Amino acid sequence: MAEVHVIGQIMGATGFSESSLLCKWGVHTGAAWKLLSGVREGQTQVDTPQIGDMAYWSHPIDLHFATKGLQGWPRLHLQVWSQDSFGRCQLAGYGFCHVPSSPGTHQLDCPTWRPLGSWREQLARAFVGGGPQLLHGDAIYSGADRYRLHTTSGGTVHLELSLLLRHFDRYGVEC
Repeated sequence: MAEVHVIGQIMGATGFSESSLLCKWGVHTGAAWKLLSGVREGQTQVDTPQIGDMAYWSHPIDLHFATKGLQGWPRLHLQVWSQDSFGRCQLAGYGFCHVPSSPGTHQLDCPTWRPLGSWREQLARAFVGGGPQLLHGDAIYSGADRYRLHTTSGGTVHLELSLLLRHFDRYGVEC
């Protein structure tokens, strides 16, 4: 079987209006992919940047996949949350990006968005916190239902990923 090693880190985030940010992440693949080592999902620590500065997480990602085909290439889904002084979390943005398909080191910028909700939900978010969230995480990366949502842009999550590909030449794929 062909193998893919993904080694890197979630560097941090910029452009969010909220402070005290953390990131929940996960990897989705197709049915032909098997995770040999590493964890499919995780969460960073909370970082409180100065105004206009980057929230630094430097959270490691180390995944090793085996695959029988190219369909369902790995993609990272991200959820950025902000934490208030009482420890309550509210959604700051959803985002996703495909893991690059060429070997080497890649710098990725993943834009994020969040559901806007009605004017009442927006008002409640401003004064009480919380706000609308997706019921199904699949809407983050499938365009089928996402086009109906009213959204607003969040910030950008910065990633650095290195890829090693092994045995793809045996299956007719040039690396």
